[in-house]
Amino acid sequence: MSCSKRMLPYGNLNQSQIPLGLRNERKTSLMTQSNVEIRKMAGGCGAEVIGVDLAHLADADMAAVRRAFIEFGVVFFRDQNLTPEDHIGFARRWGPIDINKFFPADGHYPEIAEVRKEKEQKQNIGGGWHTDHSYDEIPAMGSILVARELPETGGDTMFASMYAAYNALSDGMKQTLGALRAVHSSRHIFGDATGYRQQGEHAMKNPQLVGDAVHPVVISHPESGRKALYVNPAFTVKFDGWTVEESRPLLEFLYRHAAQPEFTCRFRWAAGSVAFWDNRSTWHYALNDYHGEHRLLHRITVGGVRLH
Repeated sequence: MSCSKRMLPYGNLNQSQIPLGLRNERKTSLMTQSNVEIRKMAGGCGAEVIGVDLAHLADADMAAVRRAFIEFGVVFFRDQNLTPEDHIGFARRWGPIDINKFFPADGHYPEIAEVRKEKEQKQNIGGGWHTDHSYDEIPAMGSILVARELPETGGDTMFASMYAAYNALSDGMKQTLGALRAVHSSRHIFGDATGYRQQGEHAMKNPQLVGDAVHPVVISHPESGRKALYVNPAFTVKFDGWTVEESRPLLEFLYRHAAQPEFTCRFRWAAGSVAFWDNRSTWHYALNDYHGEHRLLHRITVGGVRLH
C-alpha cells in the first residue's frame, strides 16, 4: 500500500473550504490539541489515520477522525488491538448499531457480523462493487471492519468515491440523474434459492426479511452537503417508474463510469487493521484472490438517516 506523506492542514483551512456540516465541529475541536495525522491514500478516495488508539480515542482525536471520514469516504487504521467490546464501543460513538438481518453474527456479540471465507469455499462475501444496506429504507451510515484472521496474501478491499464519480459526469447527465430515483433490493441476493443461498457456501439467515427501497439517484450527503451518485451494481435493480430493460443501459454506463481506477483506492489488510467507510459516498469490493485460505473479519454497521 502506498500513501502520500502529506499531512492535511485542517487547522489552516478557511471556513469556506471546510465541508458543510464540519464547521461547527471544527470550532469545537480547535479548543483541544489533537496529534492525529491524516495521510491521503489516493486521488480517488481514502485516508490513513496515524497516531490513534481506537479503544481509547480522545474527543479531539475523534473529531479529527470524523472530519477525515466525511472528507475522504473511507479511513484506515493500523496496529489496533480492538476487543469485540472495543469494536462495539467505537461504533456506538458514531450512532446506533444496525444489526444485519442476513449475515451470520458472531456467536457472542449480535452487533458483530462475520465476514468469513473458509479454505474450501470458492465464493467470498462482498466480491463485487456494492454499498452496504442500500436496500433498506433508511440506509446505513457506515461500516467498521476489523481484521481477525487473514490469508497469507490476497483479500485486499477496493473502494470507489461516489463524490468523484458524480463530479466527473457531464452537466447534462447530472441534470438527467437529478430527477431520477432508483429501486434497491435485497431479494436477488439474500432471498431463498438466490444469491449466496444458491451457492450454498454461506450460512445467511432470514430470507423472509428481504425487501425493496427507493432512493434518489443523486443524494446530498447528510453531513458534507456534497452531491454523490447513489446507485450500485449489487443492489440497484432499476429506476423508479422504469422497466428493468429500460434501466439497464443507463445503469450499466453509471457502473462502468463509477468504477474507473482514478476514483478508487486499494487497502491491503494486516493484523490489527481496521477500515471504516461511508456507505453514502463510497462503494467497496472485496477481492477474492486467496482460494484455499481462511479469512475472517468482523463488521459492525452504523445506522444512518433517510437520504435526500
